[in-house]
Amino acid sequence: MPQIAHLRRWFALGAVLMCTLVCGMYFYARLRVQNALKQIPEKMGVNIEQTSNGFTISKSEQGRTLFKVQASKAVQFKEGGHAELHDVTITLYGKDSSRFDRIYGKNFQYNPKTGDVTGEGRVDIDLQSNPQGAIEPDQAAPKAAEKVIRLSTTALKFNQRTGDAHTDQKVDFDLPQANGSAVGVTYVAKTNVLTMQSQVNLFLRGATPATITALHGVITRDPHQVVLDHPHLAIKQGKEWADAEKATLYLRPDNTLDHVIAENSVRLAADSAQPARAQCDQFNLLMQPGRGVISTATLTGHVQMNLIGQQPLQENSDAAVLYFSGANVLTKIHAEKNVRLLQHQATGNEKSAQDMELTAPVVDFIVINGDRLNYAETNGPPQIALRAVPPNPSGRQTVVTAAKFEAHFDDQGQISSVHGAPDARIVATAPNEPQRASTSSVVDAAFGSGSGINKLVQEGNVYYLDDERKAWADHATYTPGDQMLVLTGSPRVVDNGTTTTASVMRLNRGAEEAFADGNVHSTYSDLQPQPDGALLATSSPIHVSSRSMSARGTPAIATYTGGARLWQDDNLVEAPSIQFDRDHRYVLAEAWAGRGVSTVLTETDSKGNVTSVTVTSDKLSYSDPERKAHFTGHVVAEGGDMKVTAKEVEAYFKPRGGVSTTSKSDAAQNNSTTATLDTIVATDDVVITEPERKGTGNKLVYTAATDKFVLTGGPPSIFDAERGKITGDSLTFYKRDDRVEVEGSRSSPAVTETRVAR
Repeated sequence: MPQIAHLRRWFALGAVLMCTLVCGMYFYARLRVQNALKQIPEKMGVNIEQTSNGFTISKSEQGRTLFKVQASKAVQFKEGGHAELHDVTITLYGKDSSRFDRIYGKNFQYNPKTGDVTGEGRVDIDLQSNPQGAIEPDQAAPKAAEKVIRLSTTALKFNQRTGDAHTDQKVDFDLPQANGSAVGVTYVAKTNVLTMQSQVNLFLRGATPATITALHGVITRDPHQVVLDHPHLAIKQGKEWADAEKATLYLRPDNTLDHVIAENSVRLAADSAQPARAQCDQFNLLMQPGRGVISTATLTGHVQMNLIGQQPLQENSDAAVLYFSGANVLTKIHAEKNVRLLQHQATGNEKSAQDMELTAPVVDFIVINGDRLNYAETNGPPQIALRAVPPNPSGRQTVVTAAKFEAHFDDQGQISSVHGAPDARIVATAPNEPQRASTSSVVDAAFGSGSGINKLVQEGNVYYLDDERKAWADHATYTPGDQMLVLTGSPRVVDNGTTTTASVMRLNRGAEEAFADGNVHSTYSDLQPQPDGALLATSSPIHVSSRSMSARGTPAIATYTGGARLWQDDNLVEAPSIQFDRDHRYVLAEAWAGRGVSTVLTETDSKGNVTSVTVTSDKLSYSDPERKAHFTGHVVAEGGDMKVTAKEVEAYFKPRGGVSTTSKSDAAQNNSTTATLDTIVATDDVVITEPERKGTGNKLVYTAATDKFVLTGGPPSIFDAERGKITGDSLTFYKRDDRVEVEGSRSSPAVTETRVAR
């Protein structure tokens, strides 16, 4: 958008004075010459051969003088019949005594055969109104003379028969605020048409000097107008200018300017610190009656206004109306019909730089101090499109829509913020990427210098859709620089069957990352039963809660930290950090800052009895397809009246679909929500404790089908408070009774059975 001060100068300067000057100068001067000189030969008498000195000729009507001709000498020659007038002054008062125009020169020649009256040498014309003439004595001069318009030329020829007048010479004119010239002037009395043949030039004096030039000019009385061919306005030594192929100045009956229409290739420019350009097919300037100030200026047909610089700003529309107040102070710009506002960013200025394009049926721009855009609002469905500029990937675009936009501008005329409401919508597209869309009640966009939109804020009933991912919240903030979408106010995200709620949700649209903070809760639904799985194999939802969550690369893999809990049915894992892979039903839990991993396992024995085992450790990894839980670091497993400690424990489960249901108990076991334990292997510093006995070794193997424990390594030992200590290469005992089998070395095997009271 060009700077408003430049537009005000373009529209105000020159047109008013140019029209008033030229029209008044020629119409009044030439008509008075016609009326006065036409009477001179009749008054003088055609047979006078001698010289007359000091005479006056005048014509009156109803007691008021219409004109007066004064000459110091008049000579009429018999040969040829022509006459000479010397030191002539012609004063024209008008029928209502409202004028005091004077035409004067040293010598005039009259040719009765042709009817031509020709001024020899310089002819001067002073045009002056006399508003008080009707109430003053006849022929009284005006009381003030500051509004005199003065014209001078040479070789002025007037034909008293036709009323036509012309000169091929240069015509100079001067008035209090301007002066100028033209070369060659022709006046046709029958049509009241005055033609300035070439080199029309007007210089405007004042605080902002300006020059108006034209190749050719025509003034007509009916219609009352001035037509300039290829006019050009120049200000500040040509640094600001305007031109067109044609300009028509329409005049009121009192010769003041009513409006101006410039047509065909209308151009306006200002080459200042921030260069500006404007162009259109037609330009219409409307003046306020009797005040000499602009009312409106209308640009129509392919309107384009540009602000040139590091961040070019361009406005296009079919029409634009500029409103003025006071002393030509611009207050408002009304752009309509296919309005398009485009703000370019410097190539490579910032990594996140974006071009901004605003389109709307109507945009109103509010101007303060006559020279600075302050505010704008749309009427009709608007749209803002953001497009990445090199070196960013091409084809990426974000489109913002709402029922109405309100924009604010900074001191440099750049857009600083946009407010859209109601029914706000944001849609982002990129090649080979799914469309991302969000809706809300309102949207606010904050712009940064050189980078386009820095932030988009949505409020009220926010809904976000990104391929399979959906989100709801009260408030959303999107920053194009890092492509981060932040959701607050009861945010909820649903992604491929996973629902997550938190105090704050952050979605990175560029890196496929998601983060949640505060009261995080995820529910993995739409799960298919896994016949080959175990702990997490049912179709029941899997729940995870924590203080924070992060998902990178794929939303199916998420890491929960801070009091994390994961559970399905009766199986539970608690840890400072839990990583869960939904697609592979894989769990990785780790201790942190002295807080360990706690796992609660429930299993069903062969009789359908359900028992639970709690395992604490520094780390747990569980893969449901492998049906293996791997515990490491300070492992403690407790269930019923038994406790096992070791440095490492591996628990293996039977597949849920792998047990034959030959009995009701087997069927119940297979359809249960609990898993079926197959084998447990504990290694390194193994200690097993029961109420009446304690065993130690380096390896413990538990087989669930037989409730059998095999303790080896160390060598293994079992201490019974009643019977003492038992050792051997291998110790086998059973959970359901007090048998203990002892094996010695291979060279001398030994077996000991003992019953231990329980």
